Amino acid sequence: MPSINKSDLAGLVAEQADVSVAEAKAIVDATFEVVAARVAAGDEVSVGGFGKFSVAERSARTGRNPQTGETMQIAASKAPKFSAASAFKTAVKG
Repeated sequence: MPSINKSDLAGLVAEQADVSVAEAKAIVDATFEVVAARVAAGDEVSVGGFGKFSVAERSARTGRNPQTGETMQIAASKAPKFSAASAFKTAVKG
């Protein structure tokens, strides 16, 4: 399955929006920076028809070291989360 990197994405955006690749790259970079900054600040970023970016709070818990079997405390943490919109899910299903 082919993979698309950020430069490829900028090229496709440039083609679709009829702008230069440099402009599209700046727009793609700025978009990702804004989404990351807002989610890091605790905001939810919702893009209609695409999905929602948010922060998932993971509470502290007890786990096991898989090598020794010893129990250990796992600290609470935060992780980025993406929930796909139904329109995006439908588009992917084909």
